[in-house]
Amino acid sequence: MTSLHITSMAEAVRMLRLGSIKPTELVESCLTQIKAHDNKLNAYITVCADEAREAAIRADREIKNGLPRGLLHGIPVALKDIYDTAGVLTTCHSNLFRNRVPDNNCDAWERMSADGAILLGKTGTHEFATGGPSFDLPWPPPRNPWNTAHIPAGSSSGSGAAVAAGMAYLAMGSDTGGSIRGPAGYNGLSGFKPSYGRLSRRGIFPLSWTQDHAGPLARTTEDCAFAMQVLSGYDPKDPASVNTPVPDYLSVLNQPIKGTRVGWCTNWYEGKADASVEKTLSDAVKILQDLGAEIVPVELPPLVDFHACGRVIILSESFAIHRQWLSSQPEMYGEFFRLRTRLGAFISADQYVDALRWRRTLAAAMLEAMSDVDVLLTANQYGPAETFEDTQQDYHFFGEPSLTMPANVSGQPALTIRGGFSENGLPLGIQLIGQSFADANLLRIGHQFEQARPDLNSWPTL
Repeated sequence: MTSLHITSMAEAVRMLRLGSIKPTELVESCLTQIKAHDNKLNAYITVCADEAREAAIRADREIKNGLPRGLLHGIPVALKDIYDTAGVLTTCHSNLFRNRVPDNNCDAWERMSADGAILLGKTGTHEFATGGPSFDLPWPPPRNPWNTAHIPAGSSSGSGAAVAAGMAYLAMGSDTGGSIRGPAGYNGLSGFKPSYGRLSRRGIFPLSWTQDHAGPLARTTEDCAFAMQVLSGYDPKDPASVNTPVPDYLSVLNQPIKGTRVGWCTNWYEGKADASVEKTLSDAVKILQDLGAEIVPVELPPLVDFHACGRVIILSESFAIHRQWLSSQPEMYGEFFRLRTRLGAFISADQYVDALRWRRTLAAAMLEAMSDVDVLLTANQYGPAETFEDTQQDYHFFGEPSLTMPANVSGQPALTIRGGFSENGLPLGIQLIGQSFADANLLRIGHQFEQARPDLNSWPTL
């Protein structure tokens, strides 16, 4: 049998239902990994060991008595430390919030806890989901389990590291310009950014009101589908939440994708990405064709347009959120966050409004390009995870444009899945972008791809 700590969440759910495993065993498996390895990975800021053990004992009893709460009953999970949890330290990985303990739960944890999930703890992030990886904060930055000299990407860095290292079966992240999909690609995971408005962001500390998305990081796309089944639903307390029926994500996962039209967008990465990335995308095309999908070449507006538009919006909105604290307590932030966020002070109101209007134009261009296809296939990253030394940049967004930003600008669902490995043994992700609110279809395609690539199912040796 697969070692318990690297079992997929979906398989753990099935074992719980069969009675072949108990929640207490799952929790102890994760806590053992945390105790053994988190001193070098720094995935967690807060570990709720005692609370998790108590919750697992209750779950054991409830399941034994035939009182299962939901899909995730007894599953140990982690939350990015920008997710509010009542009575549990929630820091946003910042000295400014070093002692912050919320009174209320975020919507995501309300839904997950009601479903029976067990909170292992809160994972490290880039400061306020943008300032990192930083070494001048109260907690060190998380590291990549595949090679600790390399970054796990951000900003949901601890969530990615925790799942890849077997320290959680599922971890929640946030995605404003790729902060779920980056860690998914660099850590060899499945990371899902749903359609804008599909999941509530209530109780998640904002970076950009109009581009923030909540979403899961897990070992497989099937795991993400389980999470989405629990997390989806209208929240009238989130102004961006869309009141639309929740699909049955799980029932369609195993439906064949024969006849699916996949738009292959190469103009965003060709000539810029490593040869290993280009090969990974070419291999993915062959697999999808073998599964019966039709590959259609698609050219989209320049990637730099999406990147520039998204960055202007993020900088404007994040500065507005932090303006008062940046003015009165600048020393409470790390250097990277201060330098990056203060740029928003130099963006005028007319430039911000122009960016919002430009976003509508770019989103329309995406829709037009996808008018004859079901999903887009493109690169998730330019190469394998960089070393920490190579990422110590004040203004990282002045480099190559983000391959993940377009789906934040358009609000479409986007899924990153493992597509291969680089020559140095680090994982490489591929990215699929779906039609708005066709989230279930996107997860189906990702799941079918993963089922066709069992050769990629390996995990880091710690």
